[in-house]
Amino acid sequence: MNATSGSPQPGSLHGVRVVEMGQLIAGPFCGQLLGDFGADVIKIEPPGTGDALRQWGQPGYPLFWEVLGRNKRSVTANLRTDEGQGLARQLIAGADILIENFRPGTLEQWGLSPADLMAENPRLIVVRVSGYGQTGPYAGRAGFGGIGEAMGGWRRIVGDPDRPPARMGVSIGDSLAATFACLGALAALEARHRTGKGQLVDSSLYEAVLHVMESLVPDYAIGNFTRERSGSILPGVAPSNVYPTADGFYLIAANQDSVFRRLCSAMGRSDLADDPRYATHIARGNHQKELDEIVAAWTSTLTTDALEHLMAEAGVPAGKMYTPADMLADPQFKARQSLIEIDHPRWGKLPMQNAFPKLSATPGSVRRPAPALPGQDNLAVYGADLGLSAGELASLQQRGII
Repeated sequence: MNATSGSPQPGSLHGVRVVEMGQLIAGPFCGQLLGDFGADVIKIEPPGTGDALRQWGQPGYPLFWEVLGRNKRSVTANLRTDEGQGLARQLIAGADILIENFRPGTLEQWGLSPADLMAENPRLIVVRVSGYGQTGPYAGRAGFGGIGEAMGGWRRIVGDPDRPPARMGVSIGDSLAATFACLGALAALEARHRTGKGQLVDSSLYEAVLHVMESLVPDYAIGNFTRERSGSILPGVAPSNVYPTADGFYLIAANQDSVFRRLCSAMGRSDLADDPRYATHIARGNHQKELDEIVAAWTSTLTTDALEHLMAEAGVPAGKMYTPADMLADPQFKARQSLIEIDHPRWGKLPMQNAFPKLSATPGSVRRPAPALPGQDNLAVYGADLGLSAGELASLQQRGII
């Protein structure tokens, strides 16, 4: 594996054992984040098919798995059987963190309730990711990322005002819930250093989305203002928009007074900075549409590259609408190794995002590609760690337990 992120030092979480029982995105992304920083992540998959995420992607290119499955080892266990549950219980008994994102109550139905698991392993941190959380009247409902985005307030304000609510092109609700779940796991790990005891981490999709909605609720409750869809702008914040160029589009964010003055100078329109209609943040917000039209008339005379050069020289925050091709060619991405390449047996040179954020002493890294097959590490984990013999493993496999 030729991962340019590779680090000779162990990651920050080296020595931390994680058992991941999640599926699709919300649980596995939490496991990926922990694995990127050195945790030993053992993923339990259903025998045969494995995690459904293995099938996700463009036709013929199921590449979701390659990112979310990296830095993990895969074992299989049929958790609907007593023997499969027993294997999981043995693994969890030696783990620091358990991640699961099944519907609340599923672990309990399988005889793997967190209370029982933590009684056997008091240091265990149980991370539970679900649509609505483990409590409340909606707890038992099925919940996917999009539902959390809708309930948390995100979907309603995304899109153009004359059209139905839109969505982002990625599963942001799942990723946010996973990120907060990871934050909770690390906070619980730090608390365990003081108390010696684990605890539950309850991360819901809708609350994760709600957490990044800024002042959406206070705006309504105190100011009687309900945010709605506003397309590519934030009402009252100008100029900050995607503007046409001679060969495409370009994002300029020059809404701060001093930055707006620099933009005006670059435009050859220093007079605008002193015009009472545009001289202050409030004034620009009140005249947002006409100001955007002035900026757009100017940007449309320039190519995107020429505009970017001008904005960089003027010190105006601005940027292109990046495609994957742009990312792979960009010098900033290369300088910071934002993307890495993995030598992959199926895909050859496989590019993907690096571990993030960057740590100076114990950086994260991509140490191993996603397991190619469900259960490819059964022998290493069940044999070496749990002491099962080759004959016992063969019997479990023949009976569909692993």
